[in-house]
Amino acid sequence: MEFDKSLSVGRIRIKQLGSNPNRPTIIFLHDSFGCIDLWRDFPEDLGTLTNCNVFIYDRQGYGKSCPFSKPNRGKDYMEIEADILNEILEACQINKTILFGHSDGGTIALLAAAKYPEKILGIITEGAHVFVEDITLNGIREMVQAYHTTDQKTKLEKYHGNNTEALFWAWANTWTNDKYRDWSIENLLPSIKCPTLIIQGEYDEYGSLMQVDKIAEQVSGKATKLILPNLKHTPHKEAPELILEHTSKFINQLCE
Repeated sequence: MEFDKSLSVGRIRIKQLGSNPNRPTIIFLHDSFGCIDLWRDFPEDLGTLTNCNVFIYDRQGYGKSCPFSKPNRGKDYMEIEADILNEILEACQINKTILFGHSDGGTIALLAAAKYPEKILGIITEGAHVFVEDITLNGIREMVQAYHTTDQKTKLEKYHGNNTEALFWAWANTWTNDKYRDWSIENLLPSIKCPTLIIQGEYDEYGSLMQVDKIAEQVSGKATKLILPNLKHTPHKEAPELILEHTSKFINQLCE
């Protein structure tokens, strides 16, 4: 079922699957270019393997949700997204959640678990960032070059329509701004008390394995690291069966 929900930031597009009151809801938080459609069948497959409810949404400025309220965003934009996630949980009356976040979505999952621990049973991150690295900035600059010289913009427009230009430059300009160089959420990691599965591809082009180590070392809850050989920034698309195996095991153990 897909529907729109009016929030403080505007109209947000949501997709829900399952209605089992005895199982938690897995909430999927997309990356910087993601949306409901780009998750493809992965959320439904994970919901089936775990008998959990599934909840996916397009953040403001992405997919079929409303455009950004402001042309520029600050260093705290992912903290704001964690607050919006909490607003969504309250509006949709979701109390028991497991967060699955990819890239920016992984960072938002960590922030939400730190700020709203009573609502979150566990988190799965995939390619999350907790501080800025040169490898991240180099990957972004390469994507900017591709945006100018290839059909990258056309590919994004297929999913984001009129939101495309704003979302791309919000991402690129924020991360490459000199004022963002000292951004970090490491000080918030000790507030995370729920179990965490930290996934990253060995050859992630947007972050080193130090991101994984810093998360695992600093969260207060049990942390499990999953480093995947020969994979890059999007393991759930590169090796979906492998990610389904590990994440379903993690979730089923949480629900025991």
